[in-house]
Amino acid sequence: MVIGAGQMGSGIAQVCAMAGYDVILHDIKDEFVEKGFGNIQKNLNRQVEKGRMEESEKETILSRLTTSVSLENASKADLVIEAVVENMDVKTQLFKMLDQYAPDHTILASNTSSLPITEIAAATERPEKVIGMHFMNPVPVMKLVEIIRGLQTSDDVYETIEAVSRKLSKVPVEVNDFPGFISNRILMPMINEAIFAVYEGVATPEAVDEIMKLGMNHPMGPLTLADFIGLDTCLYIMETLHEGFGDDKYRPCPLLRKYVKAGWLGKKTGKGFYTYA
Repeated sequence: MVIGAGQMGSGIAQVCAMAGYDVILHDIKDEFVEKGFGNIQKNLNRQVEKGRMEESEKETILSRLTTSVSLENASKADLVIEAVVENMDVKTQLFKMLDQYAPDHTILASNTSSLPITEIAAATERPEKVIGMHFMNPVPVMKLVEIIRGLQTSDDVYETIEAVSRKLSKVPVEVNDFPGFISNRILMPMINEAIFAVYEGVATPEAVDEIMKLGMNHPMGPLTLADFIGLDTCLYIMETLHEGFGDDKYRPCPLLRKYVKAGWLGKKTGKGFYTYA
């Protein structure tokens, strides 16, 4: 079962169905689930058009997917992957409810990109069965799954999730439970520093991105990437790092805060460091 039918959740549901798993795609409203299911259909149609997949294979994959707006459907799942908003209160409430509905053997995984797995696990009566399974965006394309062990995550659960990740044709990499794990502990301060360079007038967003693309061989510049991730998400992760480590090297740039307050959240709102049609 995948909880949350947004960009990440629908991507995770797609790769699970493509790997042969029966998947329940869940969200709080029918319209959200339908939109997520529609995105999966679009992605698979594109694969058929490009000749990478047969029409019959696409139909088989879609037949493995069912939709849900009732959390009680967790009673049918052996593995639940949560991909909801990056907010600790929302996640702990959800895990408390999943703990009641899911069978005792069910593993509860979170796709959080920065929040402590140990704290999420503490909301349940099965902390040894809670683990972080951090996919990268876009899920069908990106190979990495960052697997985060909470303080009490059992070896059996880790090994199961590592095996599932490999079955999804992903590369699992083990990380311990510290703020931002590895991916965002390194990526987000780089993005934040790029924003400081613009804030201080050192260079334009275009110049910063060109230097990192041409000089460091990054496929996209840090400010384009920030717009793609969502500036609100970048700010939230920087705040998590700042609070978690208590170190001012993780202080979010004032310009990042200003843009978020203005509603300039990047690609999803049409404006961030760049303007989108």
